Amino acid sequence: MNDLQPHAARASDAKGTLYLLFRIADQRFALDVHEVVEVLPRRPLKAIAQAPAWVAGILAHRGALVPVVDLSALSFGQAAAQRTSTRLVLVRYRGNLQLGLILEQATETLRCRREEFQPYGLDNADAPYLGPVRQDHLGLLQLIEVDDLLTDAVRELVFADHSGAPGQGVPT
Repeated sequence: MNDLQPHAARASDAKGTLYLLFRIADQRFALDVHEVVEVLPRRPLKAIAQAPAWVAGILAHRGALVPVVDLSALSFGQAAAQRTSTRLVLVRYRGNLQLGLILEQATETLRCRREEFQPYGLDNADAPYLGPVRQDHLGLLQLIEVDDLLTDAVRELVFADHSGAPGQGVPT
């Protein structure tokens, strides 16, 4: 069986990377599934006082506290719609932490090569998490760069203590 794994990995690379697709308003976005830990239905969250409105709260999950960001509120200032297709997606953040993302219509995937996403020439200094775009028959699809989602101040707020206290992400 071990001899087949390198071949399977090469075959997967030849087909491209798998992406989880979602929407914010009428815009399409993608997350590399290698960053996704788990996809959950929407869950109740504990609010964080004095956090920006797009920090949806803290999720108690599998014995750990995971900060959650509403990506719609972060990107366009409007909270994600309460739909059956709205998901709470746990992602790897900066290697050893977990971050929850509230994503609308996170029900489809796409396999393509990373090179198909191209820079679009705008300076996203205020939104560095907005990555390159890919054009297809449905329009533009934008990649989200998970490690660039939080500003330093918000990162310090939601990941205040990495030793097990509230605010800690789940090690992966």
